[in-house]
Amino acid sequence: MENNEALHLSCFEIISQVGTARSCFVEAIDLACDGEFEAARAKAEEGDAFFTAAHGVHTTLVTQAAQGDAPVADILLIHAEDQLMSGEDFKILAERLIRLAERAGVAA
Repeated sequence: MENNEALHLSCFEIISQVGTARSCFVEAIDLACDGEFEAARAKAEEGDAFFTAAHGVHTTLVTQAAQGDAPVADILLIHAEDQLMSGEDFKILAERLIRLAERAGVAA
């Protein structure tokens, strides 16, 4: 990638979007624990939208690399990818914990 500034902006976009997604997933888990299942699902969907946006930015970077314009791997890119993977873990856990709380009959 010829422009480090563009790469860094993409990294910050990933970090920002996935950070918001992770916050939504944690809030969804808290809502499910309180028996607020509809609100929990809505908050998880909101988080998924942020996660999808972050993933889209990452996909653009991967596409550029596949086309021979690989970004320089620096600490910011590594951090962004780490945050993306962590966000995916939170997404999976939130979905499963909401279902588990519903099955357990957690009441508000």
